[in-house]
Amino acid sequence: MQAITVQDRDAGARGLALAELPHPHAAENDVIVKVHAAGFTPGELHWPGTWTDRAGRDRTPSVPGHELSGVVTELGYGTTGLTIGQRVYGLTDWARNGTLAQYTAVEARNLAPLPADVDHVTAAALPISGLTAWQALFDHAHLHTGQSVLVHGAAGGVGSIAVQLARAAGAQVIGTGRADDRDTALGLGAHAFVDLQAEKLEDIGDVDVVFDVIGGEILERSTALVRPGGTLVTIAEPVTVHPRDGRAVFFVVEPDRVRLSDLAQRVRDGHLKPIIGDVRPLTEGVAAFTPDKRTHGKTIIRVAED
Repeated sequence: MQAITVQDRDAGARGLALAELPHPHAAENDVIVKVHAAGFTPGELHWPGTWTDRAGRDRTPSVPGHELSGVVTELGYGTTGLTIGQRVYGLTDWARNGTLAQYTAVEARNLAPLPADVDHVTAAALPISGLTAWQALFDHAHLHTGQSVLVHGAAGGVGSIAVQLARAAGAQVIGTGRADDRDTALGLGAHAFVDLQAEKLEDIGDVDVVFDVIGGEILERSTALVRPGGTLVTIAEPVTVHPRDGRAVFFVVEPDRVRLSDLAQRVRDGHLKPIIGDVRPLTEGVAAFTPDKRTHGKTIIRVAED
């Protein structure tokens, strides 16, 4: 099968290549999925799991990408809950070969059934962004109706989903980003928007929840905006500065079949819309990691036609 591979850690994206790999093997509780569409995070070339397995052993050449939508073609021993020919989507393990390939092996528990009326490209944009946004807002920050939430990167892959979920939950939503992100964030349901390059973040005032995807100075400055009893949640980096009278949480997204099913249903109902940018074939997957210009929305690799 064809796959995007990487094997030189020092080379970074320059070491990516389209290569031929053996068909994957379905271990116990695995399924083999024929990948129709896949998503990736450019930063994953810096993640330890891209280069080593859970025992710390080198596993290169490895296949990046951890979001997929496709069709089950094989079941491993003991696998239950899914069937051959079923449409599925989900989030793959960080320390195994990923989704920028024609076929991949995935633990069945990491996948959810995909309704027939949700296309594979849309589904592939959901797993990391959707699960991260949900877990940040509701599992970690316990956001509820009537509270206020500041969402950094409100027009990005994760932030745009967070804005929609927070608005649907009845929260007062403030988005941040660049000037050309304003219309997108407001169109998704944000009540207000702050241009981080031209407007003063501190003028927002106190909020119940801050959801940060940027880190650095923005993360540090945001701690002062959390009102007593509130929560700052970040996925950018471990927290070193905490709100004076609130909580701070750093987390890494986890698979969740039930939540994936809920997200797909929200898409079906028209209540959730991931922002999709470039859609490229697998043969252009290497170039997608190093785009020559900033693209609006999440890049998706189309591996097979629906």
